[in-house]
Amino acid sequence: MAHTFQEGPPRAIRLRYATPDRLCFYRKNVTRPNVDETGHKDNGKRMWTWCFRAATFTLFKIDPSRASSVLVEVLGEEFDGVLGCDYLSAYRKYMGDFGVLVQFCLAHLIRDVKFLVKHPASKNRAYGKRVLQSIRDMFGVIHRRDKMTEAGFARRLQETSAEVQRQATYRVPAASEARNLANRFRKHGESYLRFVTTSGIEPTNNLAEQAIRFVVIDRRITQGSRSEAGQRWLERIWTTIATCAHQGKSVFNFLHASVTSYFQNIAGPSLVAFENSS
Repeated sequence: MAHTFQEGPPRAIRLRYATPDRLCFYRKNVTRPNVDETGHKDNGKRMWTWCFRAATFTLFKIDPSRASSVLVEVLGEEFDGVLGCDYLSAYRKYMGDFGVLVQFCLAHLIRDVKFLVKHPASKNRAYGKRVLQSIRDMFGVIHRRDKMTEAGFARRLQETSAEVQRQATYRVPAASEARNLANRFRKHGESYLRFVTTSGIEPTNNLAEQAIRFVVIDRRITQGSRSEAGQRWLERIWTTIATCAHQGKSVFNFLHASVTSYFQNIAGPSLVAFENSS
């Protein structure tokens, strides 16, 4: 059964954390967000659930659009951090329009490279294997970090990441699949390897993908929402659930304290804290 909360959540919890229309107050303190999106249905109409996973909270926004306009609305035109995301065109447009620094998901790139490794054409397979091995060598350095000096780790990471870039653009087969991958590296290679030169960011988008996973399960069970009020309810309760989990807090205790403070007309708990990094 779809969510049909006509009145939305209790007023007690509506403004106790960062809802999409209030994030503008916090966006200057969000420096390393990871973003992902998944489909959502409202009365059968196709919409999108966006997940913004910051260092101290996780925010959900349901919107009819899967375009860069959602990123502008939530993060703004002057976002000056590093955005972790996949290679969706909306992120690339946001990046290009406003000069935003991006870390594209390497896990998604590896998936595309593995497609070439299994390609029927031998030249594509050879190319894919070269690129995949260079990526594995780079991650091998990352996994051995504890056994290396800081200077040694930085040097080897730079060397192996440069080799990934070289292999991806060197002796590329004529097939369109290989050319597309090479062109992607020529245009956005730096944004796949930004984690090498920028501390505090992950090479994959796993943080956002993990945060949005329970929303996908909810969608399969409930079949989405049936009103705008239902959308706002889902945004708020999902944000509460994910942020409480993120911060190691009890969802029940947070909701109980919010409702209690509302009826006692006192300041309630908050899930938002300013972040220094991530």
